[in-house]
Amino acid sequence: MHPPCTAITRTSITIRYATAATQLRETLAANFPVKVGRLSDDPIGPHPVSQFAAIFEADAFQAVVPWLMLNRQGLDILIHPLTDDMVDDHSIYALWLGSPIELKLNTMQRRGYSAALLPAA
Repeated sequence: MHPPCTAITRTSITIRYATAATQLRETLAANFPVKVGRLSDDPIGPHPVSQFAAIFEADAFQAVVPWLMLNRQGLDILIHPLTDDMVDDHSIYALWLGSPIELKLNTMQRRGYSAALLPAA
């Protein structure tokens, strides 16, 4: 049995429709204890499409993820933990809402995340 998860969880949202993603980002920030990153039109790291990141503590998971399941507005959303292995976080530990997008895992290292990769408070 695994110990309870107390790590931060990062949600990366891939954007197909900018208006829907902007609205979703604003709603998340206004209604949940999340830190949202900027919207990016350019590929970043393993993400080959436009996206933004939102980070939240494990105790918010049960509120945020079910809400995203019902309110994702057709967006494809990658949900993964933040452990000390970025590659595993984006692959074997990943959960997708919508259609999975092939990530560029070869752009990542098997290490944890620097503060520069995480959304600012």
